[in-house]
Amino acid sequence: MTVGHLNQTLVTEFILMAFPVSQQMQIFLFLVLLSIYLLTLAGNTVIISIIWLDHRLQTPMYFFLSNLSFLDILFTSVISPKMLVSLLLERKTVSVTACLSQTFFSIFLGTTEFILLAVMSFDRYVAICNPLRYTVIMNGRGCFLLVLSCWLAASISMLGPTIVYTRLPFCGQELDHFFCDITPLLKAACVDTSYLEMLDFVLSSLVLLSSLTFTVVSYTCIIATILRIPSVQRRQKAFSTCASHITVVTIAYGSSIFVYVRPKRSNSLAYDKAASLLTTVVTPLLNPFIYSLRNDKVKEVLTDVGAKLMGSSKKVHFEKH
Repeated sequence: MTVGHLNQTLVTEFILMAFPVSQQMQIFLFLVLLSIYLLTLAGNTVIISIIWLDHRLQTPMYFFLSNLSFLDILFTSVISPKMLVSLLLERKTVSVTACLSQTFFSIFLGTTEFILLAVMSFDRYVAICNPLRYTVIMNGRGCFLLVLSCWLAASISMLGPTIVYTRLPFCGQELDHFFCDITPLLKAACVDTSYLEMLDFVLSSLVLLSSLTFTVVSYTCIIATILRIPSVQRRQKAFSTCASHITVVTIAYGSSIFVYVRPKRSNSLAYDKAASLLTTVVTPLLNPFIYSLRNDKVKEVLTDVGAKLMGSSKKVHFEKH
């Protein structure tokens, strides 16, 4: 048995370095991040609820949006609870099995979300560039198959790396991150992981850049079509249907490309933590607010729901008195 194998048997858990700040600052971070997590759950749950309960939002665009919100809930729930618990504990440990599970699900859900963002851009392309065929192309069965393909494509892309990562021998216990991301995990391995870093870089580039390219091409066609619309009012309406998605895409791809699409990342973990915090915690919070604040139909439904709730509360108050 080699030294690496002996060390592997000793490493049954990792220590997350998380945020190297004072105890008071960790409590402050806990309160801030807990608030963000609860708002994320609430915001995305509201988006899903109104889409599935209000007939005005039961269209392909909002069907994809409800799936995006569902992914955001799952994605942030894979990372935030453990991160929050770690902020309250002096010894921030996680078992090797739990750590590998968190790595798999975070990458899997993130990959699914980026593919879904590309699908959402295709939906906008069909709606604006081929409006007469929209209901035929984006029918209920087609939308379901597109969402299913997002999950299947992410599963297939993760199959090979998952098998490799679970067989790695680990010597180092400390992970310089607030969750089990792939970069600190590879640094803790006993073997040379340069080929795995390259594999991670290639797969990240393939998923992020290919979906981004598809999205950019879709919006290039969309913008070209919108600019040919003679009516200024119709042009503004067409742009408004895409504004929310463009904003979400910009935030999601900007932070993720910075973290994952770089072949050499070992010397920039401090910057990776900041970008990862934006990707894993802030972005899932922003998505429902971006869509609700920039989308007239969503704002209309939310206003109606708020009016109904206010009316019901006033009625109950009046009956009590």
